[in-house]
Amino acid sequence: MVHGTHPDRPDIIDLRSDTFTQPTEAMREAMAQAEVGDDLFGEDPTMARLEARAAALLGKEAGLFVPTGTMGNLVALLTHSRGGAEVVCERRAHIIHYESGAMGRLAGCQPYPIDAPGGVYTAEQLQAALRAPFFVHPRQGLVAIENSAQGWMGNIWTPDETRAVGDIAHDAGLPMHLDGARVWNSAVAQRVAPARLTEGCDTVMACFSKGLSAPVGSILAGDEETMETARHYRKMTGGAMRQSGVLAAAALVSLDHIDRLADDHVNAKRLAEGLRDQGLAIDPDAVRTNIVMADPGPRGLTPTQYAAAAKKKGVLCLPGDGGAVRFVTHRHIDKDDIEKTLGALRDLQA
Repeated sequence: MVHGTHPDRPDIIDLRSDTFTQPTEAMREAMAQAEVGDDLFGEDPTMARLEARAAALLGKEAGLFVPTGTMGNLVALLTHSRGGAEVVCERRAHIIHYESGAMGRLAGCQPYPIDAPGGVYTAEQLQAALRAPFFVHPRQGLVAIENSAQGWMGNIWTPDETRAVGDIAHDAGLPMHLDGARVWNSAVAQRVAPARLTEGCDTVMACFSKGLSAPVGSILAGDEETMETARHYRKMTGGAMRQSGVLAAAALVSLDHIDRLADDHVNAKRLAEGLRDQGLAIDPDAVRTNIVMADPGPRGLTPTQYAAAAKKKGVLCLPGDGGAVRFVTHRHIDKDDIEKTLGALRDLQA
């Protein structure tokens, strides 16, 4: 097992993100042996298998491989909405804060943010956010949710919460998109099939390159007609590729190991408990998946100071939003690494 994702620096424990995971040997072998064709023409058999399998896992008719989750969300925005439209979403949503302004610049949309601590807004909040038709208002074009909610320490939407919001959206004539970059984590945490978390959603984007450890790629899934439209926008935004079955082969292997994410959740909970015991402000019971966000203020440190001091001790983490430091557990971090991390962080000073 590679620890910390730095094979040449085993003393470094990298908790910045689960995107730092390395592909497994089985993935590398599958990539080397992948049967490929030109996917732009729909002739890559390995890609076809991945898109069909991922879509089925997510409870949708069809899937479309995209290089990144950001592109998947952008393609969904372009597919569902017109320029000038509003996207109703939670105020810390990834599509607002972490996609380089693609919603406004490329999709021509603007957010209508809902303030929902925990990242999960209610059907009543969505109903209150819906605008009455009036020519001076922007047209609302899409409702979006994020599961797990990375800006809220990986908090989760339940199937009932998702369906309730979806019902309000559809009653208003609006489609709903699920930014499910870590929907696999949410499904494992709730011990439900991923498809249960997409009920009521017209499209869903899910990543292979985070906790599942594939090197590249995400899936956008929905009904066949919507995915044909999405295919047009994928081409427009530069996401159509040729012998991409090499990448699909690794993603197919990643889908065999979704259940392993439970280990990351256990490790995240232990890390949160240890950080609390060291005086950081965090409620370990709020850690639902693999993201831990702790406020070092009670220790007299800003997030930037804490992350810099941690780096000197061989632990990589990120200053996050809201006065917190972010840690993300993943396949290269085991329980021994968690204990080493807590030992290294015990006496941090700026």
